[in-house]
Order: sequence, then C-alpha cells, then structure tokens
Amino acid sequence: MFPLGRLTKTEVRQRARDLGLHNSERKDSTGICFIGGTAFQRLLSRYLPNESGRIETPEGALIGQHDGLWFYTLGQRQGLDIGGPGEAWYVSGKDVVRNVLEVVQGHNHPALMCKTLRAVEPEWLTGDLPSTPLTCNAKTRYRQDDQSCVVTQATHDTIDIEFQVPQRAATPGQALVLYHEDRVLGGGTIDQIDYPIDE
Repeated sequence: MFPLGRLTKTEVRQRARDLGLHNSERKDSTGICFIGGTAFQRLLSRYLPNESGRIETPEGALIGQHDGLWFYTLGQRQGLDIGGPGEAWYVSGKDVVRNVLEVVQGHNHPALMCKTLRAVEPEWLTGDLPSTPLTCNAKTRYRQDDQSCVVTQATHDTIDIEFQVPQRAATPGQALVLYHEDRVLGGGTIDQIDYPIDE
C-alpha cells in the first residue's frame, strides 16, 4: 500500500520508531489481509473445485501430481515438490480441460517468456483512445521495473502490447498498467499471452 501519500515505507517505519510505536519493527506482510491467519490453499479449497492431477513436461512426460490447478500460478517454483537433476522447475501453463499442470526447467525458459500480450476491459485516464503506435512503459506485476513497450493497437475492448524485451510469466487475469514517465496512462486486464517465444 505504499507509497503512503508522499512517504515511502522506509520513511513511515522511521516515523513509527521516532514515535515509539510498538509495531515499528513488525515484519512486512506479504499475505492477503482480509483472510487473516487462514492458509491461502484452505481458503481457495472452500470456494473452488479441488481436483488433483498430473504435472507434465511440454513433451507430455509425467513428473508429479498437483493438488489442484487453482493453487498454482505461472512462473511459480515453490510447492511443486519436483526434484531431480538439472535446473529448478517452474509452472509454465495450465491445461484446465485435461487438469494438467505444465512445468519447465529454468527460470528464464522460453515457455515462460512472452513478447506480446493482449489486455481487455481497457481504461484510459483521459477517457480517449490513444493514437497508436504509442511508445510507453508497462508493468504486469507488483514492484516490477518499468518495461519499455509499444501499444500496437487500442480499441474500446482491447489493448495490444509489444515489449522491447521478452517478459517473464505475464499472467492472464493480472493487471497491465501503462505509464509515460511517472504518469499513469491507463491499463486493462491481461487476457492473452504470446507463449512461447523463439530465442
């Protein structure tokens, strides 16, 4: 939730220390505040069907079992319980029809990267569609550095983006936010990803 007004998290913590507040050294929260102490998987299990299934490589080799597709996100490494030789395994996709979790080895495997994406339900701060092509910056996840991109097409329904550098694990359902310098231009909800790219 930072910045808080014009204050950074570091500045807020220092002010809390100066005031002698008991929570000034409290560990940062990375959870979801409204679920309290409830484990995230347990929360999802209450509301979504939970069916275990296969974990497969892109070639279709069975290398494990998953606890339910909803518990995993693109690019995730933790909680897969897959060992073996070579690099770590990462979630590269979900086949909902077959109930298969797709995984690849290596943090920057080509199957985790995309050069283009489409977002839906666009909102523009000016209320008007921008002229395209529009060179700007984008973020597809929290705390991400600005990523140079070009809006290649913008309609009332979609935004098409081409990134200067391939992006790792851009995820459908997450927000796309577009910036020019420090000013928000608009954004939408990521809908389609151009997986995979050729190196």
